Amino acid sequence: MSAGTVALPRLYGILDAASFSATEELLEFAQNLVLGGCSLLQYRNKSGNARVMLEQARGLRRRIPCHDSVRLIMNDRPDLCLAAEFDGVHVGQEDVLPESVRAIIGPNRWLGVSTHNPEQLREAELTSADYVAIGPVFATSSKANPDTVVGLEGVRRARALTRKTLVAIGGITRANAVSVINAGADSVAVISDLLREPRKSAEEFFGILG
Repeated sequence: MSAGTVALPRLYGILDAASFSATEELLEFAQNLVLGGCSLLQYRNKSGNARVMLEQARGLRRRIPCHDSVRLIMNDRPDLCLAAEFDGVHVGQEDVLPESVRAIIGPNRWLGVSTHNPEQLREAELTSADYVAIGPVFATSSKANPDTVVGLEGVRRARALTRKTLVAIGGITRANAVSVINAGADSVAVISDLLREPRKSAEEFFGILG
């Protein structure tokens, strides 16, 4: 397998559909993140309703047209990634296998894989994933059944185990983001700490992370 790697921005914004009561709120939130400088956004919807997911994803694509400066990543669903003309897919440990996703999306779209321990990280290193995510770094409320917290030491261990671009996720805020980058992450994925005043919050993250 190829050991793909990509250069990610310091901030990786997560659009969690569960945080919004209406599609328009989600779309406005995404637009504000982009205005705040966010150039990598992942759309995540765990409802299982493919029709709603595709509708929202296509709405995001219309609001954020295809161009090199902003990339949209689909969580879990390579089929919806293609249907909505997204720029990549991110899968977890319970989702479609990375190489099956790669076969669907082709060589040019980005592929990310979530990991939660050294064994999973070693397995992800052998795939054609462009980046790997490690977490949760800190306690998080964004998942109903979160994995065990890995802490900053888990980020350091992950950095030693992979040559791929490393994304840290889970409970990351403006207050602790620098410590996560210093532990070896290339990028931090953020959900909750972007929800209030998304444009201002994104700007502050970039101001902190450089």
